[in-house]
Amino acid sequence: MLRDSQIVFLDIVANLAALFAVWAFARSVGFRRAYTAELEARAERLERTREADTRAAIAEERGRIARELHDVVAHHVSVMTVQASAAQRMVTRNPDRAKEAMAAVEQTGRGALVEMRRLVGILRDTTDAVGGPNEGHNAPQPGLDQLDTLVTQVREAGLPVELSLEGAPCALPPGIDLAAYRIVQEALTNTLKHAGPAEARVLLRYTRAELLVRVADDGRGGTTTPTGDRTGHGLLGMRERVSLYGGRLYAGPRAQDGFEVLARIPLTTNAADPHDRTETASPPDGAAPERLEQTRP
Repeated sequence: MLRDSQIVFLDIVANLAALFAVWAFARSVGFRRAYTAELEARAERLERTREADTRAAIAEERGRIARELHDVVAHHVSVMTVQASAAQRMVTRNPDRAKEAMAAVEQTGRGALVEMRRLVGILRDTTDAVGGPNEGHNAPQPGLDQLDTLVTQVREAGLPVELSLEGAPCALPPGIDLAAYRIVQEALTNTLKHAGPAEARVLLRYTRAELLVRVADDGRGGTTTPTGDRTGHGLLGMRERVSLYGGRLYAGPRAQDGFEVLARIPLTTNAADPHDRTETASPPDGAAPERLEQTRP
């Protein structure tokens, strides 16, 4: 009888232990699911925040480019006003000079129209609110004629820079002139920030068909950091500028050590479609194309 009671007691204990094990397992599964759900929600929040930051950075950069193009268009209009006034004064006493002045007005007006279309394209693409007015937007916009000054400033900041020109420099449309300067400026700034001890080389190559802008350094190479602190907003700005003129941009590590930015901007009138945006150009030295979001480690 006692033996039977012990057996019953052991059965009860075993059943209770089994029930406890099932309860503990279910509770563990519940905790794990809740933990996994929390991780997924946190990752989703981080992704939304990163996307919002990227959209805001793109909108800010487009707004800045739009303000610069506004100044370019304003310059065109000012020149047209002066030329038209001169033509009006000469129309009776010197018709030939008046015709030349009016032809110049027409040419300047066409240039202003091209820049205005690009400006409208940028403003149409910018869906996020951009910050308030820029206090310095009335200042003259820089161009490649000020590249020597920029290189000197970067050298004084501690980065050795070699500047090379190939081909015959020609008068560029003001928008392209400004875009090329900003690309060199941003690329050299990127090198100063992230390359460590390095030397940089800037190349401008002029041909009848395009302007090639190349900035390369021999510092630490680039890696993709989709969740890192450096999100490549400077490279996004370069892409906006190059694609605005129908060009192509490559930004990534070189086949050897270092990082490289290569922009090809067409100089033909019908090549620049502001909505034909291509993110990469054929990289030099056999390097594999990289996404523009690449930054240095």
